[in-house]
Amino acid sequence: MEYQWYPGHMTRAMRQMKEDIKLIDLVIELLDARIPLSSRNPDIDRLGQGKSRLILLNKSDLADEAQTAQWIHYFQEMGITALKINSKNKQGIKEINHCVMLVCQKKIERDNRRGIRNRPIRSMVVGIPNVGKSTFINAYAGRSCAKTGNKPGVTKGKQWIKLSKTLELLDTPGVLWPKFDDKKTGLHLALIGSMNDNNLDMTELAYQLIKILSERYPDALRSRYQIAGNEDPVEVLYQIAEVRGCKLKGNRPDIDKTSAIILDDFRSGKLGKITLDRI
Repeated sequence: MEYQWYPGHMTRAMRQMKEDIKLIDLVIELLDARIPLSSRNPDIDRLGQGKSRLILLNKSDLADEAQTAQWIHYFQEMGITALKINSKNKQGIKEINHCVMLVCQKKIERDNRRGIRNRPIRSMVVGIPNVGKSTFINAYAGRSCAKTGNKPGVTKGKQWIKLSKTLELLDTPGVLWPKFDDKKTGLHLALIGSMNDNNLDMTELAYQLIKILSERYPDALRSRYQIAGNEDPVEVLYQIAEVRGCKLKGNRPDIDKTSAIILDDFRSGKLGKITLDRI
């Protein structure tokens, strides 16, 4: 199965971001803490060259805490400040202001030498679809100023948001990149909901997720569904269908419904704290 989803508005959004970057001092990149590598858009890396950088590992409440700590260290080794946050409950939000001032220190000092006082730091907030940019902006601003939704593609255009006298944010649409060099990257993006589910085979997705969980988090499925577990993902699907009463006519297992349940439980954290990307 090929995991690709690149609607036309993403091309337009990236073109606009290339224009807007000229106005920007800082690029705040939101990543999904469950897939810190797979959720990094390589186009954003190129776009942000020469700009101050800050990485926020969002949805950290859904990720393996030990793995998140390793990823923060990974980015720090690259010279990029990284924080874990949970925009929904505002965990880590208060720490961001200090980090913004820290990573923009050279810019602030340069302005001071030129006699420029109180010019706000202009930041672009970037990330893939459904990474939680709008929820983050609302949490950071302390008010509702960006549309939110639990699906990709909610933010369609750019909007400037003035947070204070010292900081302005430019919200941008979530963008993927045209082709994934690594098939695993596409799979991980599909699993967390960054692609349109209507374009995907949800049973295949559930099958692949079961394979990953069986290897790395073997207790996740057994604990959630009270099943014996099995090395065969198809057999696991059948077991969960039986436990959850997902049946079609003739007492046949409803694998489509079962697959949707498994994916929903993973995405909402009901299977536990899980990180798909490993260093």
